[in-house]
Amino acid sequence: MNDMTAPNSLEEFWMPFTANKQFKEDPRLLVSAEGLYYRNHRGDDLLDSCSGLFCVALGHGRREIREAVANQLATLDYSPPFQFANPGAFELARRVAKLTPGDLNRVFFTGSGSEAIDTAMKIALMYHRCRGQSQRQRFVGRERAYHGVNFGGISVGGMVKNREAYGIGLPGCVHMRHTWLEENRLQPGQGSHGAELADDLQRFVELYGADTIAACFVEPIAGSTGILVPPKGYLERLRAICDQHGILLVFDEVICGFGRTGEAFGAQSFGVTPDIMTMAKALTNGCIPMGAVAVREGIYDTVVGSGADSAIEFFHGYTYSAHPTATAAGIATLDIFERDGVFDHAAALAPYFLEQIFALQDLGVVADIRGYGLLAGIDLKPTEKPGERGFAVLRGLYEAGMVTRVTADTLILSPPLVSEKRHIDEIADKTRSVLSGL
Repeated sequence: MNDMTAPNSLEEFWMPFTANKQFKEDPRLLVSAEGLYYRNHRGDDLLDSCSGLFCVALGHGRREIREAVANQLATLDYSPPFQFANPGAFELARRVAKLTPGDLNRVFFTGSGSEAIDTAMKIALMYHRCRGQSQRQRFVGRERAYHGVNFGGISVGGMVKNREAYGIGLPGCVHMRHTWLEENRLQPGQGSHGAELADDLQRFVELYGADTIAACFVEPIAGSTGILVPPKGYLERLRAICDQHGILLVFDEVICGFGRTGEAFGAQSFGVTPDIMTMAKALTNGCIPMGAVAVREGIYDTVVGSGADSAIEFFHGYTYSAHPTATAAGIATLDIFERDGVFDHAAALAPYFLEQIFALQDLGVVADIRGYGLLAGIDLKPTEKPGERGFAVLRGLYEAGMVTRVTADTLILSPPLVSEKRHIDEIADKTRSVLSGL
């Protein structure tokens, strides 16, 4: 048997979003995980300060999820999702619908958050078409937004590096300004300035015509770009503009969803209900790839009611939509969320987390800190080479015993929702130690 902790070669695997040459010179291999800690190929324990990639909300190695997946594989390993279904798909959809706000009670399953975004775009187009408004084909996104890496997602998204390498993307996508403002710098939670930035959507209505716009896509908190918390009143203003002009409001809850903000979804934390909501990551605690799109009942009824009884109403889907093992993992994950009161625990821990992270603002290398719930972003003062300092921090924290996430020169922290104060202290102490050495 091969020893998986010591690969024979590092050359064949093309790593995603990674400096491949550097990694293969000095690899950071994670070979096991339990609770809130990884173990690397050297035998070191490393605190998971970013819930994997925002997805391992319950910590690693959860027995309940592992057993649910094993039992499902032993019973039904795969079932085709086109014209057939497995019972778990309906149960998971029911359970998700219990958590979503308003009447977002119809759920379409995908294999990832990227697929969920493309699905939401297609649903928006189909909905307007079924209402006799097929001219609504324009999408509004936001600068510094991340909506996955498929062409739909990078087109409506606004992260420059995800866009510049692949051309202009899909036509008809325009972008509002992002919500980072100097006036809100170093302010925990929602800033007091910037609600008027939502009026960019109104400007697009006036420039292109409301009847050309299908949907407006935003993350309640822009996550991958560095945790940009919406200013007070901003999301409410977007909702009002969408209502006035018949535009669908889509929340990308892939990072915010399932307790990260202290409620089931960011929509509930900020008191704004979208028409469509995408989710993934913590849906299965990161154990099995899965995403989902929840829509208002009226959207589903419009699309499904548009065809004959035997006709396919929505020409879209994936081989792995509602995969049996993914639905089993999802049900087991939601069981733990409910049984253990995980969302309430996260909400109670959040003030302590934010207090400890914002205490780092006294360090000279810190330019800004933002945070909400169990999410925080720390902007570092850059060197002459953008991204150099952020990468140095990632490597420094790894050597100090912590796995985290950086984007450019921003350190992102999103500890598992089941963390305790001692874990927050460890994150803050190790971060202070590494940043102090820069």
